[in-house]
Amino acid sequence: MTGRWSTAVRLSGFGAGYFFAAGAFMSYWPVWLRDRGIADAEIGTLFMARQFVSVGATLAIGFLAHRIGNMRGMLLALSVAAVVMMGAYQLSHTFLALLLVGLIWGAVWSPTMALYDGILVNETRARGLIYGQLRVWGSVAFILGTVLCGVAVQHFGPPWVLYVGLAGILLLAPFAFVLPTAESHPIGAARHAPFGIFDLFRSRPFLLFMIAAGFCQSSHAVLYSFGTLTWRAAGIDDVTISLLWGESVAVEILMMMASGRLLQKIGVTGMIGFGLACGLVRWTGLAFTTDLLALVFLQALHAGTFAACHLGAMAFIQRALPSSGVALGQSLYYALGTGATQAVIYQFAGLLYARFGQHAFLGMTAISAVGLASLLMLSKTWKGEMLVTADPDRGLPPRS
Repeated sequence: MTGRWSTAVRLSGFGAGYFFAAGAFMSYWPVWLRDRGIADAEIGTLFMARQFVSVGATLAIGFLAHRIGNMRGMLLALSVAAVVMMGAYQLSHTFLALLLVGLIWGAVWSPTMALYDGILVNETRARGLIYGQLRVWGSVAFILGTVLCGVAVQHFGPPWVLYVGLAGILLLAPFAFVLPTAESHPIGAARHAPFGIFDLFRSRPFLLFMIAAGFCQSSHAVLYSFGTLTWRAAGIDDVTISLLWGESVAVEILMMMASGRLLQKIGVTGMIGFGLACGLVRWTGLAFTTDLLALVFLQALHAGTFAACHLGAMAFIQRALPSSGVALGQSLYYALGTGATQAVIYQFAGLLYARFGQHAFLGMTAISAVGLASLLMLSKTWKGEMLVTADPDRGLPPRS
């Protein structure tokens, strides 16, 4: 039990540092940008540009991990680079400077999460652990980062968004260094993996999964870009806003803790479908109200739109791909399923918000509906089998 507990702590620690920083950035980064004189449409452009770079970087780093298997070493290098980029942001004061730094940041931050989740999926499968019960500590840290950032901004101003985020980023390298070294396949073993990138592109279930889960996660674009700004404009104070963000992750924690039972009861597609259904309600509601009681209810739906969808996505990758292909599958999902679609939707969100304000959330309702249609098709073509062993009509064709 001691060894099992030690592994759990090492696996959870890196995620806690990452999500502490993410809690500060996700809820208050637009406030930091506005403080530096960036307009709403430009905020959308900065998010879009960063996302597009993250797509290529996540694919490239995921391919390297697929080939050489050294995910821990890559995480260590990315963690050090993240600290450097925080310094670069501190020195950036113009749109062009922030754009250039954001492009590099996109190449560092998104691949980090994809690789970490790859390690987590493989280690939980190999050691009989439950993914959601390890990932939950990242959610706890997210709440802490969000609340501390809200308090800091209210008392000391928007520059503290960067400083609070840096506190979490400084923990990444030490925790990356102690991540488990025994990966699910030895270095070089992925050269003999039974599939590659183009095989996954030919898999109808995998593509439908990417659309369904990717659109569910991408539908958060208006919330992540302009949620805090909308609530501030409605007269809600920063501490209350940070508590609204924290509440959304608190209910996410409950979903994570119950993930094992829920997956058994409603299955992988059921989890993603629940997230998309919650999206239809959440984004429609946020388009028309800033009433505090209503916001408390709508933020609670984050347990579906993010947590249920994410848990379903990780379960799909765990069940549909062999261990040697998890890094590649994770990277494709993060880069294309969420990264590329979110990049486009971030720009779309900026334009919508500049013209329609709060009603821009209705665009996210439409995106959730498209994801739900894709999920219904997925449920008819994938029944839980490993894709590399599926017959050619329902998965990857066998390779000689």
